[in-house]
Amino acid sequence: MTLELIDIAVKDKQSHPRLAGRVTGHVRAVLKEELDGREHIHELSISVWADVAEQTAPDDVDMALMLKAAQIVKRMKASVGPPA
Repeated sequence: MTLELIDIAVKDKQSHPRLAGRVTGHVRAVLKEELDGREHIHELSISVWADVAEQTAPDDVDMALMLKAAQIVKRMKASVGPPA
């Protein structure tokens, strides 16, 4: 079994209602899994947050959110482990 991140994009984002400088949102991650010679596509919606300065450019905020999601996917892939 192999898992590969093939696409990642910010679905939505908003300022946190109570914590200044924090942005929350959802990132869409598409994974390709090969299992027993067959390919499966999984689309995930990952809840993420990032602490950013007020003057941070929107593209940089998106990058911070996608980086958080990529770290979550990396941890998930590590917990699944290598093929048996």
